[in-house]
Amino acid sequence: MGIEAVLFDLGNVLIKWDPETPYRTLIPDATERRRFLDEVCTLAWHAPSDEGRPWAEMIAEKIAEFPQHEPLIRAWRERFHEMVVGPIEGTVALLEQMNDRQVPLFALTNWAADTFIEARPRFAFLERFRHITVSGELGMMKPDPKIFLHALGHIALPAEKVLFIDDSATNIASAKALGFACHHFQAPEALAADLKARGLLG
Repeated sequence: MGIEAVLFDLGNVLIKWDPETPYRTLIPDATERRRFLDEVCTLAWHAPSDEGRPWAEMIAEKIAEFPQHEPLIRAWRERFHEMVVGPIEGTVALLEQMNDRQVPLFALTNWAADTFIEARPRFAFLERFRHITVSGELGMMKPDPKIFLHALGHIALPAEKVLFIDDSATNIASAKALGFACHHFQAPEALAADLKARGLLG
């Protein structure tokens, strides 16, 4: 069964996201910086923001737990724009090539609603998507099957006709269980080869 649409993840597929970026200046010592990100502002702590939990609640709770780090904890939201580093040019080029071939393009991202709104104007290529499903707007996130089914509602195709591209093995496993064709993203070059093999690129 041929692929008729492509569903992209955004973070670290098309847009580089690196939470360490602002902290390289805030915590110059690499060991101390790593400890802070592993023990205080962790990815597990950040994750509920992608599901719509208010930043104010999350930050207040973390400050109560680590009051000595209040300025650094507040910096997570205040300097979030620095974590959104920029486009991954190799993948963006593939997106543009598929857009030129009129391949229907969609996106499904775990991203807080407010920080996505702030970042969107920086990336003109996001206009190539017919619809972007943003977890923070819906109150659910990958790998929950419900958000994949929500995205499919906008694509209006069966999962088997949609190629899902994501850098998370957990998200890929969830999509495969629903019948999506999948590409576990690691580098633009490998993605290009897969897209050509599927007839999505010349």
